[in-house]
Amino acid sequence: MDSGPAKREIVIPGEILGEKGAKPGTGTFSEGNSIYASLLGIKNLRSGHINVIRLGGRYMPSPDDLVVGIVIDRGPSHWLLDISAPYPAALHPAETPWRVDFGDTRRFLDIGDTILANVLSVDEIKRIQITMQDRMARKLTGGQLAEISPSKVARLIGKRGSMIAMLKEYTQCRLIVGQNGRIWMDGKEKDMTIASRTIEMIEQHAQVLGLTESVRMFLEDEYNRGLRR
Repeated sequence: MDSGPAKREIVIPGEILGEKGAKPGTGTFSEGNSIYASLLGIKNLRSGHINVIRLGGRYMPSPDDLVVGIVIDRGPSHWLLDISAPYPAALHPAETPWRVDFGDTRRFLDIGDTILANVLSVDEIKRIQITMQDRMARKLTGGQLAEISPSKVARLIGKRGSMIAMLKEYTQCRLIVGQNGRIWMDGKEKDMTIASRTIEMIEQHAQVLGLTESVRMFLEDEYNRGLRR
């Protein structure tokens, strides 16, 4: 029997994020022995890293978009997910690959869980529904999350997928890019750190000519530096 929706923990910039033994992740910074939130968002502990996932954003969903969503609330017959849109997205059991009994939603997805899904519909009052019926959709376990502006997603992917393919080749990480600007990655910790830095570089220099070659040189330097140590 569901005991009711769990509470999401929303933090503000500068707030101390107290998790013993955790490492700083996306949306955080560290000073001394403490980890702080660098933005307004949802506190999320994942694979030993403490993250703050930005609330809302400038992503405007369209049907069929592939998105990486984070569960922020649940009821006996639905979940609400943050997909970096101005409004949360609803996921109903009929749109999942599971047979979910009323009141049993927590057994399948709980607060803080991450999924890969598609936007099903957006109505005239901006109610968003998502679906996990697509063959790619699934619950994402382990790994790390990174975020970029949704307007930079095409640059991260590159022409015919060339940029993201290069990033995968160098880092040997599994990478999934949502059209909402959220990226899920999984691999060795060092490789995920380099992937995260590279993604940040691509976002910051998205308008620069010759970016692909600059990214290649950056990746080679990162790995050559590691070999020299």
